[in-house]
Amino acid sequence: MEKLPGSLQVKLNEREQANALRKLSAEKWASDFSSNDYLGFSANREIFDSAHNYLLEHGFTQNGSTGSRLISGNHRLYTITEDHIAQFHNAASALIFNSGYDANVGFFSSVPQKGDIVLYDEYIHASIRDGLRLSNARVYKFPHNDLAILEKQVQKFRLNDLKGEVYIVTESVFSMDGDSPDLNRLVALAIANNCRLVIDEAHALGVFGEKGEGLIQHLGLEDKVFTRIVTFGKALGCHGAAVLGSPQLKEYLVNFARSLIYTTALPPHSLATILIAYKTLETTPERNRLTDIISFFRSEVNRLQLQSHFIESASAIHCAVISGNEMVKNVASVLQENGFGVKAILSPTVPQGAERLRICLHSYTTEAEITGMLELLSKCLN
Repeated sequence: MEKLPGSLQVKLNEREQANALRKLSAEKWASDFSSNDYLGFSANREIFDSAHNYLLEHGFTQNGSTGSRLISGNHRLYTITEDHIAQFHNAASALIFNSGYDANVGFFSSVPQKGDIVLYDEYIHASIRDGLRLSNARVYKFPHNDLAILEKQVQKFRLNDLKGEVYIVTESVFSMDGDSPDLNRLVALAIANNCRLVIDEAHALGVFGEKGEGLIQHLGLEDKVFTRIVTFGKALGCHGAAVLGSPQLKEYLVNFARSLIYTTALPPHSLATILIAYKTLETTPERNRLTDIISFFRSEVNRLQLQSHFIESASAIHCAVISGNEMVKNVASVLQENGFGVKAILSPTVPQGAERLRICLHSYTTEAEITGMLELLSKCLN
């Protein structure tokens, strides 16, 4: 077997010296504070059995989809599931992609055109950044959740008599901070300046809304945004994603989104799981349980006077900033050795100096686990 090229080995060595070398691990802890399985759906036996029974009852016995959606893989369960998702989200249409990464790369590489401007929050997900790298539009970032600077950027381009579109891109709940922008103000800004607003709702789906519809719908703003992107690997506990928008946008993506066109479609079993997860989301009591757990966590942070370490968040994601890869890894190790599955997020995943513990809450998290983990964290920090 040939050795790795020297230039690549140098990059690995540099990352190891910076104490930032990533490794795959299958380790499990007694208390889950790291997964995105906010409602416990990934291990929900009723969803598993119902999806299996749905396939049998409707005559789906294929293991695979056999090809891309434009060749042979567009089985009828796609239409059923996309129609259900569109109705659930009060959207005109939904287009399913194989993953959130595929949806973001497909959308952002094909929709913004040459002559268009994309203004994106500096903390947007890597999948959006990768899609924008493939775009012919001009792209500019704005400081995290700083709508005053964003408005100045928008007005600058409008004053220059820009002929193309202006897209504003952000997340309703940020994956690394758990915080949210002022979405009402952001929508007003976009409307006033004739911009198209694109919102990634990956970490809001299942967490916010009367039925877990997401933060945009919870605020009644779904008719005021150009596109929402929802993913199923978090609160829905399965896999895949959908782009919500107009029927014309769906038709455009079917014709130009390369991550949809040139990949094998999801098999029927994946679609059945997505469909049943959505139906379960409408009635599950786990959403209310998660809301209570989030409230209890925040009260414990206040009781232990840890507020200065935490980024303000009302979501299921809470982050304690602990500067330096070595320091944050040491604190995470202490928590893990005591059975608390808290993961350290290192630079370069986050900016240097903004390393943090990323703590995910779940409907199955207990109050005793929260208290025990935070009290131990307090000792480490003090």
